[in-house]
Amino acid sequence: MRASPRSSAQRSASLFLFLGLAAFSFASAYNAHPKLVVVIVIDQFREDYLDRYRDEFGDAGFRKLLDRGAYFSNCNYDYANTRTAPGHATLFTGAYTTGHGIVGNEWLDPVKKAMVTSVEDDSTTLVGVNGNEPGASPHNLMADTLGDELKLATQGKARVFAISLKDRAAVLPGGFAADGAYWIEPQRGEWITSSYYRKDLPQWVLDFNSRQIEKYWNREWKDAQGIRLRSTEHRKKRDGTEAGFYEVVGATSFANAYELEFARNLILHENVGRGPATDLLSISLSANDILGHQVGPDSPEMHQMALDLDRDLADFFDFLGHQIGFADTWIALSADHGVSPLPQQVRKLHIPAESLDRNKIETEINHAVGAKFGHTGLYVKSDYPLFWLDQQSFAALHVSERAAEQAVGEAAERAADLRGYYTKWQLAAGDAPNTALGRKYLNSYSPEGNWYVMGIPNIYTVGVAAGTDHVSPYSYDTHVPLAFYGLAFQPGTYRNSVEPVDMAVTLASLLGINAPTHAVGRVLTEALAPSHYPGTSFESGERQP
Repeated sequence: MRASPRSSAQRSASLFLFLGLAAFSFASAYNAHPKLVVVIVIDQFREDYLDRYRDEFGDAGFRKLLDRGAYFSNCNYDYANTRTAPGHATLFTGAYTTGHGIVGNEWLDPVKKAMVTSVEDDSTTLVGVNGNEPGASPHNLMADTLGDELKLATQGKARVFAISLKDRAAVLPGGFAADGAYWIEPQRGEWITSSYYRKDLPQWVLDFNSRQIEKYWNREWKDAQGIRLRSTEHRKKRDGTEAGFYEVVGATSFANAYELEFARNLILHENVGRGPATDLLSISLSANDILGHQVGPDSPEMHQMALDLDRDLADFFDFLGHQIGFADTWIALSADHGVSPLPQQVRKLHIPAESLDRNKIETEINHAVGAKFGHTGLYVKSDYPLFWLDQQSFAALHVSERAAEQAVGEAAERAADLRGYYTKWQLAAGDAPNTALGRKYLNSYSPEGNWYVMGIPNIYTVGVAAGTDHVSPYSYDTHVPLAFYGLAFQPGTYRNSVEPVDMAVTLASLLGINAPTHAVGRVLTEALAPSHYPGTSFESGERQP
């Protein structure tokens, strides 16, 4: 019997199938397959949040990645300095601090004799603010990033952008060659950048700043039952000054909505995902961290923020589907670090925990070190459990780095009740035991910055008198989500041990470009889809569950 001619619908379906398979089979940054890679980093977002609230999430936000993406539930940082700047640098360089050099959010500058941020750059100025304040750049990075390799591979045709409420969480993911990095001016909430990237703000950013900010003030943030959690009304701080946008709006779910709204505008106005090569967009969502330090991971506010973010992500993913198309978009999701529960809540369960006063610790260390060397004055700045030494003061007393750091380590061990410590001198020599904990501290070493000592804190011990913190080598700080979504990935939950350094290496391999220069991660081959996946609807660009 003669076969009947195929209908137009059948021919269209075949065409979509062919185009979809071609897009995946020949995935390459060089020909814009995919058109766009979006990396979402949630600042201070523990992996266990996804399991804890999974049944309350909708189908189109987190569960798009959990149910229809490749989800790694056992992802841990293999280092101890779990701070925002090192975390973002690690995710995008595929290296730990020993490779990328970013040891903390800030450190003691030996020339200025003051703390400077990880991205502060006196050779640049801020763009979008009055005056000549120092700008920001990735000049402290010792490795390049996924975005840099994407730009190199395509001779600059790929476009790379990064945004966050925080400068370090935009600058470090963007790398050296980013087309733009944007963050907010903390007081007013306006989006700004640095002269490292451009001399003036684009008109669309100016328009956004003039039209969108006010709608996030004077709002009530409520939970699912309508109970008021917080307000974004203008208010005064304890010292009588006006509390800024970062502090007021930033500690609510409205801040995530604000960032994602800016991301949508950036994609539209910069024609992201419309060029001849694959583009990259990093979005670091800061609100979880701003709020989490105050209330801890087990509070009703953090619960509601996770649910609100789920809905905000669903809206953003819907935008990506309509604007770019899921057949042409890959999404990766992770976090820069976790956080400790509030120590007072931990103690209720008879588990050891403590809140420390870092200022008191700093005073005690300086007193002890001054007494040891017979000289008073500022020697050490505490960023518990890191302690920064003013090396010039020690050098003036003819005290060597090794002796100075050991003296500070001994004093810190007593003042902060540490389990132990590592000096910069020790770590530079690789002097750490061949254990899992020893490796984490070796991976935290940086040759940059001043002399320093890294303390080993006791479990659930934080260096703040109120609220909570991170920067420990323990699971509550190292355990973060890692998930991928797109045609290149095999849906499923993977429980094998992986690390955040694997993200950049996996994406680089799939894009057909070099991994970042100092990357130590591996390609997550277990989560890569076969070339022909029969259960795919290429009209929508989504696999069918």
